[in-house]
Amino acid sequence: MAPSFQWWAKESHRGTPVVVKMENPNWSMVELEGPTEDDFLITTGSPGSGRTRDKGHRGRKNAKQLTWVLMLKAHRAAGCLTSIASAMFGLAALIRRRLASGRTDSDEIENENEHEHENDDASVEGMGREKENPAVKTRFYFCIKMFLWVSVILLGFEVAAYFKGWHFGAPKLLRFQLQSLWATPLGVKGLFDWIYSRWVLIRVEYLAPPLQFLANACIVLFLIQSIDRLVLCLGCFWIRFKKIQPVLKEDNLADLESGEKGGYFPMVLVQIPMCNEKEVYQQSIAAVCNLEWPKSKILIQVLDDSDDPTTQLLIKEEVHKWQQEGANIVYRHRVIRDGYKAGNLKSAMNCSYVKDYEFVAMFDADFQPNPDFLKRTVPHFKGNEELGLVQARWSFVNKDENLLTRLQNINLAFHFEVEQQVNGVFINFFGFNGTAGVWRIKTLEDAGGWLERTTVEDMDIAVRAHLKGWKFIFLNDVECQCELPESYEAYRKQQHRWHSGPMQLFRLCLPDIIRAKISFWKKFNMIFLFFLLRKLILPFYSFTLFCIILPMTMFIPEAQLPAWVVCYIPATMSFLNILPAPKSFPFIVPYLLFENTMSVTKFNAMISGLFQLGSAYEWVVTKKSGRSSEGDLVSLVEKEQQPKPHRGVSESNLEEMKEEIRQQEQKSSQKKKKKHNRIYTKELALAFLLLTASARSLLSAQGIHFYFLLFQGVSFLLVGLDLIGEQVE
Repeated sequence: MAPSFQWWAKESHRGTPVVVKMENPNWSMVELEGPTEDDFLITTGSPGSGRTRDKGHRGRKNAKQLTWVLMLKAHRAAGCLTSIASAMFGLAALIRRRLASGRTDSDEIENENEHEHENDDASVEGMGREKENPAVKTRFYFCIKMFLWVSVILLGFEVAAYFKGWHFGAPKLLRFQLQSLWATPLGVKGLFDWIYSRWVLIRVEYLAPPLQFLANACIVLFLIQSIDRLVLCLGCFWIRFKKIQPVLKEDNLADLESGEKGGYFPMVLVQIPMCNEKEVYQQSIAAVCNLEWPKSKILIQVLDDSDDPTTQLLIKEEVHKWQQEGANIVYRHRVIRDGYKAGNLKSAMNCSYVKDYEFVAMFDADFQPNPDFLKRTVPHFKGNEELGLVQARWSFVNKDENLLTRLQNINLAFHFEVEQQVNGVFINFFGFNGTAGVWRIKTLEDAGGWLERTTVEDMDIAVRAHLKGWKFIFLNDVECQCELPESYEAYRKQQHRWHSGPMQLFRLCLPDIIRAKISFWKKFNMIFLFFLLRKLILPFYSFTLFCIILPMTMFIPEAQLPAWVVCYIPATMSFLNILPAPKSFPFIVPYLLFENTMSVTKFNAMISGLFQLGSAYEWVVTKKSGRSSEGDLVSLVEKEQQPKPHRGVSESNLEEMKEEIRQQEQKSSQKKKKKHNRIYTKELALAFLLLTASARSLLSAQGIHFYFLLFQGVSFLLVGLDLIGEQVE
């Protein structure tokens, strides 16, 4: 933290020197003399009493100190300017290296296709779907490029017209004037004027009306979604004002306090599905094995779908270690790995011993539940036979790692604090988050079990359970630590899966929702609010309105977007979104711009899921870095200091496993895929489209539109050059 130079605002002892240390090591330390007794004398006597001299002395001393403070502030400002300049030079050098490397997202797709061809088990065909035609993925990019080239041509045309005196805007454009120009013979006026007058008439007659209609339709959708967001925020405010939260009954609390002998400790199955996640498997297994629950009442399943032999051996060794320490834990690996995570969970639930358990808790490989997680979630099921799911909130160990993780934290804080909590309190339904939750096994069986038909198996099972009449509870005060994707590549793939899967599910579940024996309000909530408004309409209008229609209105000024649509309402919605994460208020502007930037990925994913394109069935495990919280690191150090007698058990088998691991690592190191920052072509194309439109808006003197297009274009440019997340050296 930078030191504060407002020494007068702090309490200090009289006569004690005040030392101010500059943050920049190039500056020296300056000692300011503190106030003395004479500084606090007030001139109340006569002019000749001697007090006047003290007053003048005090004035000279304060002036000297103020001069020093101003000099220090000037030094600090100069240091900031220097750091900004060096940062800009570093950014320019990074951009040059990024462009020189030439690695784009299209190269990434080709590498993934080759990898899928070599590993048939991990391919998209695992769900029984056909691979996507590469032409399908490039079609969306081709459309964006077409818009870009048209905008560049129109910009040149408009600049030439501007210098020829065509300065009138849409409000001043009179049709009869253009018609008179059209009727003027070609020889009387120049060729350019003749062409431009016809272009303006084509705009007025044919292009502006449909564009304005589409803009008005998107504005209506925008307002509806904004009202929904406002209602959710009001619901969250009401919950906080009334202090509404799921509360355990008194007898349930008494059961917990009575201990293992007389308490409520039903049989709980804990599942940890994972796939090639060797960065995080140790901390997740350790956290689950330390859950406070009777050993005879809990069984932990490590469901390993890894196709990397080295990772398999490492996870096996970790499970064996915890077995030696007394944990009731088993390792499972599927030979036929169909259905991704849903297939993995379905296979685990088919084990014969599952019938002995009443509840199942699920944690992804990067989740670290607190030891009291089961004690704070499972008791809610007692005496509530209609309750099928208890969902806990996520917290993030790396939310301050970089700008990308900070922006993700804003989104997810709103999702849990507002969306999940409000839906859980008022309608007892929300989408299962896939992890950090406890299910009643009877609920899973009644809903039909895990199905591999979509990439959002968690939302699928939640919708089918709700249609069967089961209720859900969200616990906002129970948190489970996990990781956020630190690279834009990983975050982009995660968001593609999260936004294509709901559209697949909507197509499959719509007939079941209509036929379900639930109230009309619940059907309306599930169809219109849960699926259409929040999963389809939101990415549609975000991309169409701000990335297509707004730039086009700059070149077709007869169609207009009001300033309140471009600036005021988006700023208000961003303010509401950031309320659950108040420490993130300095990032409100980057958050607004980044959400519009991500609308490209979300819109593409929504279209692919809605129309059953091949990319809708892609499942890519989100990359983890294996970060732990401070408490985890302390416990790890303490654990390392303890003796490990289990290492002597089966020493020969252990040595064989280590030797096999070394051999596998040598083989994999030869063809190991290195991490790279890439250039994302769609984002870059849209960046230049928006910057071109911002240049056109200067000709019309549209202030708010210009600044929005400029900053949004810069945002797309930074994301397209992969400068927002983890930077790989």
